[in-house]
Amino acid sequence: MSMEENIARIRREMAEAARAAGRDPGEIVLCAATKMQGADAVRRAIAAGVDCCGENRVQELTEKLSRDAYRGVPVHFIGHLQTNKVRQVVGKVDLIQSVDSLRLLEAIDREAGRQGICQKVLLEVNIGREASKSGFLPEEIPEVLEKAGEYPHISVRGLMAIPPISSGKGSNRKFFCQMMQFYVDITGKKYDNVQGECLSMGMSDDYADAIACGSTMIRVGTAIFGKRNSLQ
Repeated sequence: MSMEENIARIRREMAEAARAAGRDPGEIVLCAATKMQGADAVRRAIAAGVDCCGENRVQELTEKLSRDAYRGVPVHFIGHLQTNKVRQVVGKVDLIQSVDSLRLLEAIDREAGRQGICQKVLLEVNIGREASKSGFLPEEIPEVLEKAGEYPHISVRGLMAIPPISSGKGSNRKFFCQMMQFYVDITGKKYDNVQGECLSMGMSDDYADAIACGSTMIRVGTAIFGKRNSLQ
């Protein structure tokens, strides 16, 4: 299938999953995970109707920005961000989805202050408690949200999670449901600099389950572009 056909199919499946859960399909954002995709592929995905693009690597983000590859949609940073590369990302993207430590949050706030802007971020939750993955443990999030008021140049817009690799249809529902309950709990409270409007979870193998459990944004790469080994 072509990329355009893949995106049309994903849209249909998103709508089906949303309606089955009693949700409005229009409230769910399709973020194209554009890691290892060239500028032309990104432009095709945008033309075919993705809502935003998400980059994992600073070098790729910088290169594609220089080629105006994301014209027409917001670009997000969705990969692990090192503090020494914050300057290359803050102010260049609409949303940093992968804030996984207080040290990184502080670095983003400093750089955003230097630029005189307010950077939108999501806090990454290590919902599967995997040693190999970054992110805050669920019990750490309330304390981080309390501290968000100390950073005037950031705005926490919600949470992001990457659960364990799916072992089959439905295998990650328990993690998605845990995230949704956690999201509901924290968004019901009032924190400074926090606007609970985004729950980013679900990828190519499990986005329908994520939508069923309450995701407001899915990050899809392989299901759109197919498996790629290098920039094209």
